[in-house]
Amino acid sequence: MLEIKTPVLIIGTGPAGAATAALLSSYGVENIVVNRHRWLANTPRAHITNQRTMEVLRDLGREVEAEAYLHATPQELMGNNVFCTSLAGEEIGRLQTWGTQPLSKAEHLLSSPTFMNDLPQTLMEPLLFKTACARGTHARLYTEYLSHQQDADGVTTTLLDRLSGQSYLVRSQYLIGADGGNSKVAEHANLPFSGSMGLGGSINILFKADLTKYVAHRPSVLYWVLQPGSNVGGIGMGLVRMIRPWNEWLIVWGYDINQPAPVVDTDFALRVVRGLVGDATLAVEIQSVSTWTVNNLYATQLATGRVFCMGDATHRHPPSNGLGSNTSIQDAFNLAWKLAFVLKGQAGRELLASYNAERAPVAQQIVTRANRSIEEFGPIFKALGLLASVDPVTMQRNMDARCADTPEAAQQRAEICRAIALKAYEFDAHGVEMNQRYRSTAVLPDGSPEPVFARDPELHYQWTTWPGARLPHVWLHAADGRKVSTLDLAGKGCFTLFTGIGGAAWATAAALIAAEFALPLVVHLIGPRHEWQDFTGDWARVREIDDDGAILVRPDHHVAWRAQARSDDALAQLRAVFTQLLAR
Repeated sequence: MLEIKTPVLIIGTGPAGAATAALLSSYGVENIVVNRHRWLANTPRAHITNQRTMEVLRDLGREVEAEAYLHATPQELMGNNVFCTSLAGEEIGRLQTWGTQPLSKAEHLLSSPTFMNDLPQTLMEPLLFKTACARGTHARLYTEYLSHQQDADGVTTTLLDRLSGQSYLVRSQYLIGADGGNSKVAEHANLPFSGSMGLGGSINILFKADLTKYVAHRPSVLYWVLQPGSNVGGIGMGLVRMIRPWNEWLIVWGYDINQPAPVVDTDFALRVVRGLVGDATLAVEIQSVSTWTVNNLYATQLATGRVFCMGDATHRHPPSNGLGSNTSIQDAFNLAWKLAFVLKGQAGRELLASYNAERAPVAQQIVTRANRSIEEFGPIFKALGLLASVDPVTMQRNMDARCADTPEAAQQRAEICRAIALKAYEFDAHGVEMNQRYRSTAVLPDGSPEPVFARDPELHYQWTTWPGARLPHVWLHAADGRKVSTLDLAGKGCFTLFTGIGGAAWATAAALIAAEFALPLVVHLIGPRHEWQDFTGDWARVREIDDDGAILVRPDHHVAWRAQARSDDALAQLRAVFTQLLAR
């Protein structure tokens, strides 16, 4: 049987697999990525693209970031989450979301050099895949994973060429399972999971229709339609999701999970679309229909030996909060540099254990958050009186009661406002997206206590250089007027050491360590008459060290270690740091 050899084999070309391939190839690591289908994503499943993910794309290259913005719906068109009886009908309320509310927008601008956007998976996946292939990834489409066996020296994977019907082997040093919510790699690796699958049923109806007159004055990604009695369960809430403004759309409609998944024909799909839009004569082009289930499942261990899993293979949840593809791409950013360092002999294999220690808690966090966000529709239903009866006529009367000139109606209106505002935990949870702080052997504590969050850590990002946290973004300036984000000075497969006036010993030591350990290690000395200057004082405000201290940043922008001030023996201290961090 034919056997192919490669350092890394990646199963799946979704956001996780394609991002891993692109990053590894950017780091100069040979890899093969396979996909059981003939092409990439054919439905726009994932779409919300948060700032942290855009930072990963920016790290891949400004041209990659720019192409994402070129194809994406911009942030300013995303934010009016609308609750209504139909798009043509009565609006009940709305919430400014996804960083478009003025205070939230300020936080977004202060937190990152990048911008949130809406980039459907049908556009994100080809961008990552193209980047990977252009930089050296070997891709094989219409190729199905069958099984794998690992030993002390590597992994032997059996693949099926679905075109020829022939099986062949790939021998790799590492195998990555990025093969989605029904991952065979995770199953064959016997990864342990917590939670349940199949908690609810949903129908996706992808269609084209010009809805400009109903939505352009209140641009949004999501429109929530409440029509009592119109579906199983009585509440009748459907979601109309924008794919491309304002003529490509996706409707999400529920079905009874205790019954077989329905067969949805064109007539049914048209009735649902026209009913939620509220226009019986709307010209509609149904493109596709599919069903899926709501899951609440995460892997408690993401790796075993030389096999690593990521993305939907390890965190399976509803699309609430838009966390799916974002977390998948960030899984890749965490693992890829570690594999590169190990494969190049710059780190010991023990470094790879930090992937599980750092990303498994994130998997649990986002699965829990996404499912809790579904529960947080309950207060809206309750405030509208939809939970008090199963009779559609009574439910509609309870909704209508909010319009009366009575104390009870005034109270109901206030409750509706509070309930809708609570949905910020789903639609504007900036802290959930940005506040990950890692604890592992790839982070060296400095003895300081973890900073306490001054505000709700789910809603608000809080910068810190505490080891394990993401490097804060601020703008620095060159003498010729150029400005650069601190994040732009880090990453790209390299460790980065930041220091300031009085930190020359750290810079000298870093150069010696880079040569001694054969490491990609960049040094930036920030201060007057140096390449980068802190004219605004923002770096001095966020760095949390003295001018002569040092901050060591990993290739994935997370702080690995910091020193408050100068050292009597900077070389010995940095040597000890890298020896421990990289399991040398």
